[in-house]
This record gives sequence, C-alpha cells and structure tokens, in this order.
Amino acid sequence: MTFEQFALARLPSLLRYAVVLTGDRDLAQDVVQEVLARAQVRWKRISDADSPEAYVRRMVLNEYLSWRRSWAARHVHAAGERLIELDDARGGVRDHADGVVEADALWHRLKTLGRKQRAVLVLRYYEQLDDDAIADLLGCAPATVRSHASRALRNLRLDRESEQRVPAEERL
Repeated sequence: MTFEQFALARLPSLLRYAVVLTGDRDLAQDVVQEVLARAQVRWKRISDADSPEAYVRRMVLNEYLSWRRSWAARHVHAAGERLIELDDARGGVRDHADGVVEADALWHRLKTLGRKQRAVLVLRYYEQLDDDAIADLLGCAPATVRSHASRALRNLRLDRESEQRVPAEERL
C-alpha cells in the first residue's frame, strides 16, 4: 500500500481519534497533519511494520502527549460535540437540547483532566484497548494505567456532582 492510499483510507478514522483525544476539531486536524507529514517521510519503514495503522495511531497519541501541544490541550473549546449517543432511559421523547448540554458538560469536564489521564480514557473507552496495551503505548506499568483511569473517572464524577449541587438560596 502506498502512503497516498493509506492516507486516503485512514484519514477519517485518524481524525476521529484525534478529535476524541484533543477535544478540538482544529487541533486534531493540526495533530494529524503533522503526523502524516512525518509518516510520509518514513513511509518505507512504517509500511514494513506489522500494522502501519497502529504505528500511525501511536504517532498521533505521542503528538497529542508531546510538550508542544500542552498549552492547547489545556485550553480545549469544544461546544456540543457528542462522544456517544445517550440513551433515553426514561422512555419518552427527549429534548435534543438536553443531549447537547450533557455532551458539552462532558467535554468541559474532560478538558480539566491531565493529558495522560485523558489519553488513558480515550484508549480504554474509545479505542477499546486493555490496560496492558495502553501501558505499552504510554510506556508505563499497567498499574499506572489503572491509577490514571481511576483518578480521571473520580475527577469526572466529582465535577459532575459539584455541577449538580444547587445552592440553598436557589432551592427556595
């Protein structure tokens, strides 16, 4: 497979992956563009790998985690993009605006996480990787992956609980 064929076939998937990592479509495009520019130069070596797509996805992850993106990763400005379709457990008709508000709140909570915590959640829940595979990608122990995931989920729950608390004067 040539680089051009690979890029045409995998670009949408790489962009989705980068958007979930960064939380920002423009930043995701920058990350993927930078990675593909470097991958083109190294394509002979990359295409000889067992899985060129896995190699390039790792490049995207590394670019996201790199220090050059640290400022942008802390200043995510996503508005209303949905990670998943939320089911209506109540059964009736839901107001579409409720879903947008919930997704926007999730994006805002995700942007408060550190880059490694966020990367662990993306790799676990979006990429469906197990702890050993994530540890290999991040260059750490599986216990560290579990620790990052636990802290990230705890922070997301705490943020959600604090958003749902209503001050006493507003309850009257």
